[in-house]
Order: sequence, then C-alpha cells, then structure tokens
Amino acid sequence: MKIALLFSGQGMQYADMLPWLKPTHPLLLQMQDQLHVADWRSAMRDANWASTNAHAQVVLTACALAAWQQLQERVPALQAPSPCLAAVAGYSIGELAAACVAGVLSSSDTVTLAGQRAALMDQAGAGQDSSMLAISGVSIRSIEQWCQAQGAALAIRNGPESAVCAGPRDKLSALETFAQEQGARCTPLAVTIASHTHWMSSAAHAFHEQLNQSGLAAPNVPWPSNAGVWVHSAASAAHALAAQLMQTVQWDACMEQIEERQPDVVLEIGPGRSLATLWNQRYPDIPARCVDEFQTLDGVQRWMSRRA
Repeated sequence: MKIALLFSGQGMQYADMLPWLKPTHPLLLQMQDQLHVADWRSAMRDANWASTNAHAQVVLTACALAAWQQLQERVPALQAPSPCLAAVAGYSIGELAAACVAGVLSSSDTVTLAGQRAALMDQAGAGQDSSMLAISGVSIRSIEQWCQAQGAALAIRNGPESAVCAGPRDKLSALETFAQEQGARCTPLAVTIASHTHWMSSAAHAFHEQLNQSGLAAPNVPWPSNAGVWVHSAASAAHALAAQLMQTVQWDACMEQIEERQPDVVLEIGPGRSLATLWNQRYPDIPARCVDEFQTLDGVQRWMSRRA
C-alpha cells in the first residue's frame, strides 16, 4: 500500500484535538517547556492563547510530529524512509513537520524552529493591522485580479475556485465586500499577519539564515514543497521552507504532484480535516482521512488495514 501524508496548517487547532496523544510524549513536553505552560490542552482552552501565532505554530508542529511517531508504532508502513511512503507535504506551518518526516530535520530541532518561525513572522508584522480572507466559488484568476485591484495579495492557491488572500485589514474588508457582490463565498480567518505575502519578506530572509544553521539534510522521502516543486537537497529544503513565508502557497500544485505518484490512501495529520476534504473533492478515487477524526489509534489502524 502506498501512503501520502499531509500535515495540517494553522487555524483548526483546538484543546481536544488528537485525543489519543500520549501526554508524556517527549515532543509535547518540549513544547510545553518552550511555551512555558504546564499543560498545553488547558492552555488551549483560552481561545486567545490558542490563536496566538507564537503558540499555535509550536503546538501544531509538536502535536503533528508526536502523532506521526505514535502512528508509526501501529502502522510500520509510515516509518520513514519507507517504500510505502509515496510522498509527504505540509500546508503552511505544516511544511515544517513534513520536512522533518522527510528526514531534513530532527524532530526536536523542528519544534524549536517552529517557535523561531513564529517569532520572526510576528516581528515582520509588528505595527501592521493585517489579516487573511478565504474566498471560494469563483475562478482563481478572478480572485487574483481582485486582490491586485484592492491592494491585497494571493496567499494560498487551494484549487481552481478557492484561495486565501492576505494583507492590511482595511484592504481585505473592501475585498470581501466586492467579492460578495460578485457572488463569491468569503470567510475571514482568525489570523493577524499577512502570511505568504511580500509583507513577510524580512521574516523569510531571517528564517533562511536560521535554517542554514540547523544542519539540514537532503530529503529521503518525496516532498513537494509549498512552491509546487520537488525538494531534492538540503539547500533547496532551506530555500523552500523560508520562501513560502513570502510567496504564494501553491497547494493545488502540491496535490497534483502527490496524485501523480498514485498513493492508495492519503492521511492528514493534524487537527480538523481541511486538507482531507480538499483532497477528496479533487481526487475522490483516492480516499483521504484525517487522524483527528478517530478517537483511538486502533481506529486509524483499522481504516488503513481495510485499504491495504
């Protein structure tokens, strides 16, 4: 059985996600120490704390990698590098976890880098009243043109009729009003920085320097980056992880490249099921589920066994 792994992005995190995670997992303990909290689930019950960039990115990265490591104990095919792993990919902050699974970074260093990434993004966005807006139901070309006209930027391409835009809050408000008048569906996101746009250029350059000091290795599992190209070396890994902070995430191209490797199943690791839903809408013949849908690891194992 060939498996593709997708690592969730920011925005769907909540206190009771991934209920089967071991509270004493080393990565979760590292994360709690890094964030100065005694119990991350209790901290997550404060909505403001949970949505803060500096907290969310570290929590998501640590939980994703802890979940993947626990899953390997039940499903040996998920161990990397394994011929059963057709590809790994991550959405925005999820790309750090994907890089780790691909062998580019150690798990401990990855959690540390998640905190550094968030701090650099917050620093780049300081003094800016920015946000993000999801738009769907119209062509991606129209969304891109509207962004340019309203002074916003296209942050993420999800599909032919779905994207996320970012920029100054007043520009996004005008964009939302205009898009709704044209019949588009709009969803403001609880984000306070303009991720994946030129407003994050200083963070991208600084993060690239951090990555170059982290002893990256070449990936040993196929990994299509958020730029929509395969990563083949340590240098290209550093460039991909940094550049996505200030460039449009090409998630639609990412999915296309994974589909070309013809996985039998796709497993999203993280909270919610946004990536699994996007996948199932586009490639219904290749089933996708998110591990957050299951109450136990046994449930994940049984679902995958039925498709082996």
